[in-house]
Amino acid sequence: MNRVFLALGTNMGDRSKNLLTVREALPPEVRVLAASPVYETPPWGFTDQPTFLNQILEAQTDLTPQELLIYLKRLEVELGRTPSFRYGPRLIDLDILFFNDLVIQSDLLEIPHPKIAERAFVLVPLADLAPDFVHPALGLTIEQLKDAVDTSEITMYYD
Repeated sequence: MNRVFLALGTNMGDRSKNLLTVREALPPEVRVLAASPVYETPPWGFTDQPTFLNQILEAQTDLTPQELLIYLKRLEVELGRTPSFRYGPRLIDLDILFFNDLVIQSDLLEIPHPKIAERAFVLVPLADLAPDFVHPALGLTIEQLKDAVDTSEITMYYD
């Protein structure tokens, strides 16, 4: 059984419902063990778009990293994600942050997610679930990484 951390993001439609729909659609291939609180966050990359809701899940899966990537990308499409430009608005975005303590770099897949250390919208909810988890490539805990970024615009979301 593999331990994974997944990032969920949405800024289109009924954002709360989008996150719930994803959590309900993941099993049986991905079994959610814990979910962070939901945070409202400013857009990253392309800023002229609505704010996001972000959440992190800790989960288990028997899938390989490549199988999990394929599964999540297929699930995004099934849930209504349509092609857009990089960092543009999206109905749902699913990313693999960590897969056990593996470090994978290929043309199709990078684990840990390559931009974790830059993204407060990932680090804040991830620190709620696993503050002492050590980033396998950087050797720092999630709490240490979170303390190194500006979290001032990340707010807990109350539906």
